[in-house]
Amino acid sequence: MQDDPLTYAIIGCAMKVHNTLGAGFQEVIYQRCLAIELERKKLVFVREKEQDIFYEGIQVGTRRTDFIVENQIIVELKARTNLEDVHLAQAKNYVVAYDLSKGLLINFGAKSLQVKRLFNPKYQ
Repeated sequence: MQDDPLTYAIIGCAMKVHNTLGAGFQEVIYQRCLAIELERKKLVFVREKEQDIFYEGIQVGTRRTDFIVENQIIVELKARTNLEDVHLAQAKNYVVAYDLSKGLLINFGAKSLQVKRLFNPKYQ
């Protein structure tokens, strides 16, 4: 599947951050650096936007995703040695909970940048 220009731009920003810093920092450091790169690309984004989570119509809590870019793509960051299935499941749930069509799970903690593309089945 070919990336759309927005996804391509976000991944490019993440690659620049990872190439500059490498692995080994806390997630918040990568989040701040990615915000700088997104701003440099003149992309509109919101950091840590809070979203209510509902169970059968009852609000049961809230969650914050790391970024929503151009009100189209959720970007969830990790700084782990390796991504696990639970991280992928969490990020997929955010795409659905925020009712967006796609998302990216980006891991800065590995030797090479890890990127997983996520899709909301509602929009497939």
